[in-house]
Amino acid sequence: MSTPLVRLRLDEATAKRVADVLEEAFPFGEASIAAFEVTKDDWTVEVYGGPEATAEELAAALREALGPESAGLRIEADAVEEADWVAKSLAGLAPVPAGRFVVHGSHDRDKIPADVIGIEIEAALAFGTGHHGTTRGCLLAIDELLTERRFERVLDLGSGTGVLAIAIGLAQQAPVLATDIDETSARIAGENAEANGAGAFVESIHATSFDHPVFAERGPFDLIVANILAGPLVELAPDVKRHLAADGRVVLSGLMNHEEDRVLAAYAAEGLGLISSRQLEGWSTLMLKA
Repeated sequence: MSTPLVRLRLDEATAKRVADVLEEAFPFGEASIAAFEVTKDDWTVEVYGGPEATAEELAAALREALGPESAGLRIEADAVEEADWVAKSLAGLAPVPAGRFVVHGSHDRDKIPADVIGIEIEAALAFGTGHHGTTRGCLLAIDELLTERRFERVLDLGSGTGVLAIAIGLAQQAPVLATDIDETSARIAGENAEANGAGAFVESIHATSFDHPVFAERGPFDLIVANILAGPLVELAPDVKRHLAADGRVVLSGLMNHEEDRVLAAYAAEGLGLISSRQLEGWSTLMLKA
């Protein structure tokens, strides 16, 4: 069985911007997006779709997602055998360091130093592999917070691949609740936790809202991390505050730099103040306190 592949050859800045747009446009698990350097001035973005779609259909979806910007881009549609596509998408992804953590694929497993916490996440579901400013920003914020104190009740809200929950669980050797509104994401996060030796610490739950009883059972949380999007972050501000311990900390990402003020205003209205803001690749990561 073959897998559809769409490839774009771009300069570095355009490649990163296009990859960010596509990661937001394609629902989690629907496509794998990888951006990597071929030569100094030549970058490639590759998008792998599900086997039920054709390469032409994937290319059309990509053009729709990019809108007018797609008009000037050279888009190549192809297909690869199912056994080869993950390996191809991983080939250009180097390990990503973030404080004490290094996120990597299985192809780099033997290259990870013993004095760091390696988190192995494959690129088959690309958002949350670490190769994105939001994920790396969250990991850097987590690394900073864990140098200051230990967190006993931790929530990773919208956990995706589970990389943040795994990082906290391994660093503290303590329980973390990971939840996602997507059932497939929740399952994969649990599988990734097991594969990384964090299965004893990470509990991955499919929860579509804060009405799920697990939040009341496990809260209030002294650390909540949420790497989602600006709109949901704003909507969830009252619920995040309601489930946050009195001396709790919050790490938010998935928002672009220009969206900071809107998100900060929503959380300030709930009594949460800014500790720090970090910008990476056009994306912001906010650290807040009650």
